[in-house]
Amino acid sequence: MCSWCYGFAPEITKVKEALPGYDFKVVLGGLRPQGTETMADLGDFLEHHWKEIEKRSGLPINYGVIGDESFVLDTEPGSRAVVVAREMNPEIELDFFKAVQRAFYVDNKDMTSENTFTEIAKAFDLDTAVFKQKFNSEEARYNARSDFQHAAEMGIKGFPSVVVRHNGQLYLAANGYREAEDLLKVIANIESEK
Repeated sequence: MCSWCYGFAPEITKVKEALPGYDFKVVLGGLRPQGTETMADLGDFLEHHWKEIEKRSGLPINYGVIGDESFVLDTEPGSRAVVVAREMNPEIELDFFKAVQRAFYVDNKDMTSENTFTEIAKAFDLDTAVFKQKFNSEEARYNARSDFQHAAEMGIKGFPSVVVRHNGQLYLAANGYREAEDLLKVIANIESEK
């Protein structure tokens, strides 16, 4: 649910397409799981970032939720939805992640509502009854927390981040927004390490 992750999604998609032989995994960092702040609380802070993201990425953002006192920003349900989609069909992980981002940043959908994610699951031809069951399970909550823990164990302190595993070592290739062309150069440099 991080706004810079939304802006970065087209760039990481280009990287993934440029490196088809690589294993690629979205690891969800959590950002504001079980958040209680409303868009009214965060509005000024987020609006500033959103304008910069629009400028750098060219992606649209709908500012309709800025200032909404009833809209609570809790990123755990969105993360959990991506984890469930990954489990049901690993091939759609990144695209499902991008659809969740779009549901918030463009469509201003309620990111705490099961219906928001069920609609996305339906668009990806996932069995919605199975998706709902899994989404509401303790196992899905645990798996989302496991992603958050994994990100923390890799030392991730900002989003988006790109970590490359090379020769058994982890390398931080990006900490924050980075254009695909630049990121591909960084990855090539990492791979040239012995």
